[in-house]
Order: sequence, then C-alpha cells, then structure tokens
Amino acid sequence: MAKKQIYITTIDMQRLTELIEVASRFAKKDEKYLRDLEGELARSKVVKSQDIPSNVITMNSKIRLQNIDTQKEIIYQLVFPGKANTDQGKISILAPIGTALLGYKVGDIVQWEVSAGLIKLEVKGILYQPEAAGEYFL
Repeated sequence: MAKKQIYITTIDMQRLTELIEVASRFAKKDEKYLRDLEGELARSKVVKSQDIPSNVITMNSKIRLQNIDTQKEIIYQLVFPGKANTDQGKISILAPIGTALLGYKVGDIVQWEVSAGLIKLEVKGILYQPEAAGEYFL
C-alpha cells in the first residue's frame, strides 16, 4: 500500500535536513530515527510557508489527537529535539510519533509501530500552526 502524501514547508525542510546532517555526526544512538525522518522528508511535497494549508501539521504545531482504540484525547506540540519535554506535551520530531505526525492533516489517521503493537491516532484538530498565525520563521 502506498503511503499517504504529506506536506512540509520549505523552511521546515531546510531545518530538518540540517538537523539530520548534524545529528548524524554526533548522535549515533538516534541513527534509526534520523533515517525514518529522512524517509518522511523524501516522500513529502515541499510548499512555501504561505501556501501550506492551515490543517497540516508543521514544526511547532500544537495538535489534538484521539487514540482510535481507547478514544482518549491528547494534545502534543511537535518540536525540535532541544525543546522536547514530554511533561509539557512537547514531542521531538525524532520521536517515532513526532516523525509520524509531520505533514499529516486534520482527519488523517496516523499509525506507527511500538513494542506493544500498532498505535493509531486520528488528528482531530490543530490548535496552533505557526504558518497559519503568520509566524513563518519559528
């Protein structure tokens, strides 16, 4: 089955490509996550920040998700590794869920494999997206 088309801004693509290059040299423990992110970037459609739809998850977006199995709702913000803080709901782009969320939109089902099995989350809403707020350079 083909993977769903995802969208990413030009700025996010540039910053994430730089992150992969730097982290590849220094963070060998993150190598698998870097390759996963690289794969997501390779399949994404790159658009200008001004042209990204407001219902697409970009870097620094704050999103409301619902676990398909448990119906529990959670709120995450997708951030760069240095700003990650799970207690505050800030999820690193290098975490499996972070990589999985990038570029998806409201209504999409995001799936990823964890040791306990397959997790499925529905994107219920975007509470904040920098581009929709006119903040193109966060």
